[in-house]
Amino acid sequence: MAIFPETRTAEPLPVIARLPHRTGMQEGVRRLPSLRHIGPNWYASVMGTAIVASAGAALPVDVPGLRGACTVVWALSAVLLATVLTARAGHWLHHRDQARAHLLDPAVAPFYGCLAMALLAVGGATLTVGADVIGVRAALAVDVVLFVAGTAVGLVAAVVVPYLMVVRHRPAPGTASPVWLLPLVAPMVSASQGALLVPHLAAGQAREALLLACYAMFGLSLLATLVVLPLVFARLVHHGPLPLALTPTLFLVLGPLGQSTTAVNQLADAAPGAVAGPYASAFAVLYGVPVMGFALLWLALAAAMVLRAARHGMGFAMTWWAFTFPVGTCVTGAAGLARHTGLDALTWLAVGLYVFLVMAWVVAGARTVGGVVSGALTAAPVPPGAATARTR
Repeated sequence: MAIFPETRTAEPLPVIARLPHRTGMQEGVRRLPSLRHIGPNWYASVMGTAIVASAGAALPVDVPGLRGACTVVWALSAVLLATVLTARAGHWLHHRDQARAHLLDPAVAPFYGCLAMALLAVGGATLTVGADVIGVRAALAVDVVLFVAGTAVGLVAAVVVPYLMVVRHRPAPGTASPVWLLPLVAPMVSASQGALLVPHLAAGQAREALLLACYAMFGLSLLATLVVLPLVFARLVHHGPLPLALTPTLFLVLGPLGQSTTAVNQLADAAPGAVAGPYASAFAVLYGVPVMGFALLWLALAAAMVLRAARHGMGFAMTWWAFTFPVGTCVTGAAGLARHTGLDALTWLAVGLYVFLVMAWVVAGARTVGGVVSGALTAAPVPPGAATARTR
């Protein structure tokens, strides 16, 4: 059976080496799930699942049964995190050559930011939703561990990935991608998740230090995003639309926009117990409303580009997970603004975005499960020449 190009881009990783010839028993082994081609992009499924739980809990409306459903999704995200962490550990243990090749590939290295965000997203969901099941004390302990680990990984990725891009990757002109934002958004996720931990610290130096550290990570991520985003838009204007399979990555731009809005609102909630003055709440509204406006503009642009790609035959790819976490950050950002302004319009915006988030999560999740069962998402990418030969 032919392997269609759109199916083979389900894992957005380049072909590093041609497939070896397989016969008999080797062909049977090939059908089994392989850890060799489980890249860091798989953490996006963890992020996209955890945000469904935490965004649902953040909605400023009371929907019967929603809390229980969010708890189930949180548990699923925790299982997914453990599964992907185990698979990635096996990848590094048994396929170090491929793992090193991923780090040196400009199309793959930015996905290491997803590891940090997966840890942080599950940690935050554990504290906000999982506490209903395991208790506040245990949930807090889990969140602290995941927050520290995720923040450390995120800060390292925010430095190492850009360093590799300058020193080793040397991407060609016109190849800027929204994927480049991934390692830069991770500290912003730390800023928003750290705000949840501020009230659990004793009043004094420690609480204020954590709050200001979160603001520092907010600034780090925001300014870095302002450097990269113009490159992405310039690439679109001067070189045309992204390849079909990569078109969903345009939604990644919503990540720093929605997450920064979420961060300033959550930091505003935490600030009164750590620093004096009402400045944090005012800043949350003055920053969040304009940024949310730009997020909606980009959402419309990205949606139009996705519809165009769909008309041109865009098939399923792991990039479809970009429809989940970035949109989820806009849900939590809109919910935070609704909380601080009391505007019903922002409440309904959060609800509408959450409906889209759930629909996107269901579709991406179902297609991913199908791809894993069939082996399409765990098999080696087929070189263009091999794919052409099979279609004859």
